[in-house]
Amino acid sequence: MFGLIGHLTSLEHAQSVARELGYPEYADQGLDFWCSAPPQIVDTITVTSATGQKIEGRYVESCFLPEMLATRRIKAATRKIINAMAHAQKHGINITALGGFSSIIFENFNLQQIRQVRNVKLEFERFTTGNTHTAYIICRQVEQASKQVGIDLSQATVAVCGATGDIGSAVCRWLDARTDVAELLLIARNQERLQALQEELGRGKIMGLEEALPQADIIVWVASMPKGVEIDPTTLKQPCLLIDGGYPKNLGNTIKHPGVHVLNGGIVEHSLDIDWRIMSIVNMDVPARQLFACFAESMLLEFEKLYTNFSWGRNQITLEKMDLIGQVSVKHGFRPLLIPSS
Repeated sequence: MFGLIGHLTSLEHAQSVARELGYPEYADQGLDFWCSAPPQIVDTITVTSATGQKIEGRYVESCFLPEMLATRRIKAATRKIINAMAHAQKHGINITALGGFSSIIFENFNLQQIRQVRNVKLEFERFTTGNTHTAYIICRQVEQASKQVGIDLSQATVAVCGATGDIGSAVCRWLDARTDVAELLLIARNQERLQALQEELGRGKIMGLEEALPQADIIVWVASMPKGVEIDPTTLKQPCLLIDGGYPKNLGNTIKHPGVHVLNGGIVEHSLDIDWRIMSIVNMDVPARQLFACFAESMLLEFEKLYTNFSWGRNQITLEKMDLIGQVSVKHGFRPLLIPSS
């Protein structure tokens, strides 16, 4: 059995979803209540592979909300993730993906030092961030969607915003080694990590955001948007492919300009309907078939009986692991979300 640990995008979103899922005691409560609310299994999932194999899973709502980080309720946020992991393990789930902010909180606050949660000793091999599959899918979106909008990768400049993160660095390695992309622009806050990545790749220009974006044919956004920063679409190239790999995905709502094509990054479509409710409440266009690639990673590991923390830690994603998860992704009927044909 696989598991998905998720969370909602805001307090308002959480209240409306709680009402929809039949948790009226959660629906009218404020942030303080959500800080103390325990994790809940709120959905049972059945997935059928393109091979005919069937697996079952559970969706664990962590009750974490992004406002907890914004209001410096750091202890509440970290407790949410650890408690959700213990809840998944206690219910016998073999492999669970940490979705959205869950993996970021786990890594940034070094939660691996916490082994015991009440009567549960956490077995970290039961968990994966799902970042390897996410990175693979974003790379395939770059390769395939660029053709859709008429961009030739061999002549293209690709800017990676968040290049030193776990997903961003993996995307850079893939684009460098597996494509003939002409130029890489590396954008991140930490200059020391940027220089280390540049040395590892043996290429790439380190740039600031304002300087890089007007030069890019393709922008891969895998970082959180800095506070107060807005992208002026009139300064971007036409055509320009902008892949929004962040969470929540909001660039499509804020950037509407002729010739600028915004694609939700790290999203896969399954070839068969998935029996679940949860994707309809996170605003997928086709909720029976579309999902986050990080969630799909736990499904793939369950299909293949690979019960291991396949994606774990920062900057540990290898091309070999991306190849492996990519092969089983195709085998079981997942494909990258692309730009809808008009």
